[in-house]
Amino acid sequence: MDCPVCNFVPSPIIIRPLKYTICGSCYEGARSIMALMNKLEQNAGVNKSAANRISLPNPSKGFANALRWVKEMKETEEKLNDRLSYLGGFVSAFRDQIHTDIQVKPGSSGPSIPAHRALLAARSTIFRNMLDFDGCMAPSKDIVKLPELNYEELQAFLEFLYSGNLSRDKMEKHVYSLSVTADKYEVPFLQKFCEQHMLRTLNSSNALDVLEISDTCSSQSLKEATLRFIVQNMEDIIFSAKFDAFALKNPHLGVQITRASCMDSKTRRNGI
Repeated sequence: MDCPVCNFVPSPIIIRPLKYTICGSCYEGARSIMALMNKLEQNAGVNKSAANRISLPNPSKGFANALRWVKEMKETEEKLNDRLSYLGGFVSAFRDQIHTDIQVKPGSSGPSIPAHRALLAARSTIFRNMLDFDGCMAPSKDIVKLPELNYEELQAFLEFLYSGNLSRDKMEKHVYSLSVTADKYEVPFLQKFCEQHMLRTLNSSNALDVLEISDTCSSQSLKEATLRFIVQNMEDIIFSAKFDAFALKNPHLGVQITRASCMDSKTRRNGI
C-alpha cells in the first residue's frame, strides 16, 4: 500500500494492518511540506558545487524526516539570530558614538556624523581608497564628505552600513538616493537591498522613477523588470502628466519603452 503522504511504496511485507487515518487538512499540509522539500532539492541540484548544496532529507523516507528537517531549520534560524544579535554591537557603537575616529559630512547644511573609519573601509573599497588617499578627496584625515547626500540620507546610509538593514519608512523615503550612493561607493549589499525594495513596491506612480534609477545604476535586471511592468500598465503610465517630463529628461529611456512595447505586441500577435 502506498504511503498517503509521500507516495513511497514500502516493502510488500505488511507488519500490521493500517490502523490510523489523517484528516484532509493534515494530509494537504504534509503534501505541501513534501512538495517544498522536493523543490528545494531540485534548486540545490542546479548548483553543481558540493560545498554550496543544501542538505535535505529524502521525501520518500517519510514525514518523520520532514519534521526533523524543519527542526534543524529552526535551530539554524536561532543560530543566525544569535549571530545577528552579536554583530549588533556595531550598531550600538554607532548610535552611542563609542570610540569614533572620523566625521562624515553631508553635502548640504547639517552637522557631521561620527563614524568609524575601519568599518567604512571594510564596507566599501571606495571608502578605503578615499581614507588612504591624502589628497583633494580627503583633505583632513578626520573628515570625509559625501556631497550627494543631505543629513537625513547620510544618516540612513551610515545606519545601513552598520546594521545591514533599514526600517520600511526610511527605505520609502531614501531608496533612490541610497541606491545611487550604493552604486557610486560600491556597496553591493545595499544596492541589492534597494533593488528588492523597489521591485516589491513597484507601481504605476513610481515605475518611471525606478526605471530612471535602474539606468543610472546600470542595473539590468531591475531595468528589465520595470520595463515589463510599464508595458503591462502602459495606458496608466504614458498618459500621466509625469511621463511628459520624464520623456523630455530621458529620451533614450522613452525609446526603450517604445521598443519594449513593440516587442510585447509582436509576441502577443505570434502567440508566444
